[in-house]
Amino acid sequence: MKTRITELFGIEHPVLLPGMTRVSVPTLVAAISNSGGLGLLATVSLNASETRDAIREVRKLTSQPFGIGIPLMVPDAEEKVRIALSEQVPVINYALGKGDWIAKEAHTFGGKVIATITNERHALKAVDAGADALLVTGHEAAGHGSPVTSLVLIPALADRLSVPLIAAGGFGDGRGLAAALALGADAVAMGTRFSTAQESPLHGASKQAVLDKSIADTICTNRFDGMECRIMLTPKASKILQEKVNYFQAFLAASKMASTMSKPWWQIITGVLRKGPARTIELARMAGAAEAMRLAVDEGDHQNGLQPIGQVQGLINDSPTVEALMGRILQQAIEASSRASAGLS
Repeated sequence: MKTRITELFGIEHPVLLPGMTRVSVPTLVAAISNSGGLGLLATVSLNASETRDAIREVRKLTSQPFGIGIPLMVPDAEEKVRIALSEQVPVINYALGKGDWIAKEAHTFGGKVIATITNERHALKAVDAGADALLVTGHEAAGHGSPVTSLVLIPALADRLSVPLIAAGGFGDGRGLAAALALGADAVAMGTRFSTAQESPLHGASKQAVLDKSIADTICTNRFDGMECRIMLTPKASKILQEKVNYFQAFLAASKMASTMSKPWWQIITGVLRKGPARTIELARMAGAAEAMRLAVDEGDHQNGLQPIGQVQGLINDSPTVEALMGRILQQAIEASSRASAGLS
């Protein structure tokens, strides 16, 4: 199955693993790349030194193309990007910021850049900034998706842009891949689907929770990390809808975040306070979210933890290996395309 994305990145299959915090670790990233897709390493929970180590660990596990995901709004984002550039990571995926300087430097060694976007305005800016492809995140996606569904967002952007598009949000099997290609995308990103693979570090209890939940068992709220974010519906998730920002707990959580980044706590907090009350509240949410996600992903604790998840969780009912899952996805896509073609003939 050849598309502009497989040709751009030198991969076999138009299937990506997005950079899911605490889930897209070297072992899972390498498993995706070794199976012909493109794995993107998550870096939010890593400090700069750990980011470099993780990049080198991926290289030990695969000789295939891989990438790294870095949200530019986190305090140590630039440092991590500089590390990715110095390590000449083949693909850099950035979000929530301006990436013209990333594209300029990555292109000097033949690297490629993906910009994650959720609307047309940001898509146009990312293309002007030199992005080689766009990861288009629809409303159905885990984490920070668009207010617009993938069914509408993908064709709208395909009509306006010439760069390859990677569809994210609502895609969990080969039927979704076939549908995304029909809508004008060149690949899909399947975070929720790969989160239950055998190579995923997601705690067993959390994998089982994904298998047990339906497509309706998610909520979108800004109470998780300060931005509209889709998370699994649990008693804890329902509870945070009623909670007010606890600044004392937030500052404690921010100090833990600073420790993870190997930076003084006051440096993180002062930097955010300078940007005003709205960003301070965002920090409060973000700091708490980091710990809540750790509890859910690493410990399987859904009484106190929270887990970003896509609506596609309701389509997932097993935990195969990445290799088996990739083969199934491709076979389903071929079958779905054949059915569609037969219906149109």
